[in-house]
Amino acid sequence: MGRQWLYAKRLVASKKKTQATGKLVREIMIAARMGGADPDLNARLAAALEKARKESVSRDAIERAIKKGAGIGEEKMAMDQVIFEGYAPHKVPVIVEVYTDNPNRTAPEMRVLFRKGTLGNAGSNRFLFDQVGLVEGYLPDGDMDPEEAAIEAGANEVVPISSSDNNDIPEDAKGYRFITERTAIHAVSTWLSSHGWKIVTSEIGYLPKNYPELTEEQMVEVGEFLQALDDHDDVHRVWAAVK
Repeated sequence: MGRQWLYAKRLVASKKKTQATGKLVREIMIAARMGGADPDLNARLAAALEKARKESVSRDAIERAIKKGAGIGEEKMAMDQVIFEGYAPHKVPVIVEVYTDNPNRTAPEMRVLFRKGTLGNAGSNRFLFDQVGLVEGYLPDGDMDPEEAAIEAGANEVVPISSSDNNDIPEDAKGYRFITERTAIHAVSTWLSSHGWKIVTSEIGYLPKNYPELTEEQMVEVGEFLQALDDHDDVHRVWAAVK
């Protein structure tokens, strides 16, 4: 076989990078469609642009994505949002947020992915989650009490997170998730940004109300199932009741 495995490894790495870039571009389009083309007035777009630049997405690709999402120019974003509800192995509730230009293609593919998971299955479960505003970030310089910041910004709650929860949080930084009303996302993000916080996520999301107890072996099975979902090109977010 020689060194052919190196070529295969490079192909896999290249595919993953292309897939990641595609998801970053799509996030920019979605943010621009939902909140407009001005990042100063659209916290989700500002966070998406920061991630894209960090991953060296080209300026042209970023500008096209903004225009397409905001409906500026000839190109328009032609994607439908579809929410799939189901369960990972060991009855872990999962919500999958998909953006697709062909729901008739994506829906059967998602059903196949759920069937492939050990005990994975589809089924209504949105009542097991709270839909909230989520603003995640860290403070690069200075020292501000996160509880005080949450009160001043208008968030309902703040919890610590790390780079394992959001890989846009540097390993040596203390990250926090500010939980807000859905209508308060922009206000909270803007206040935090203006007081030195680096915002890496600003969006509406789903928080589980309860978390099933899992063994280490069960966690591995759940993780493999969730990764298979996340690897699908049309999947934008996977929300699961996993700590």
